[in-house]
Amino acid sequence: MKFSFNVEDASQVFVGAFALAVPISFSEEAWKLGETLPLINLFMLFGLSVLFLGLFTYQSVFQKNITTRKTAFVFRIVIAYIITAFVVALVLFCLDKLPFFEDPMTSLNRIVVITMPASMGAIVVDSLDKE
Repeated sequence: MKFSFNVEDASQVFVGAFALAVPISFSEEAWKLGETLPLINLFMLFGLSVLFLGLFTYQSVFQKNITTRKTAFVFRIVIAYIITAFVVALVLFCLDKLPFFEDPMTSLNRIVVITMPASMGAIVVDSLDKE
């Protein structure tokens, strides 16, 4: 079975990310976590995001068959996270909660905090049409 990532897959990731990024981005708790969470905790959140993206992608999208598709598997996880982070940044920017030039660290922290749950929405929606 040949595996590829196309425009339909990207649009599904965008929609899934947006579905969870919007309500969480409106949360003041998420904004404050981005301001106060220690760096080690942010790295743990990032790691958990990638781990759960990997587990779900392995189980659902690739149906436990990555032997000959390891590159596609890793690419799928990386691109899902990047697209989700972009969507989160866009939503935060629209809400004027992404002070990227004034406070880039807070901006990146907020993106990491909100990208964790939003990335799961992204990969779940992406997996819905898989065989």
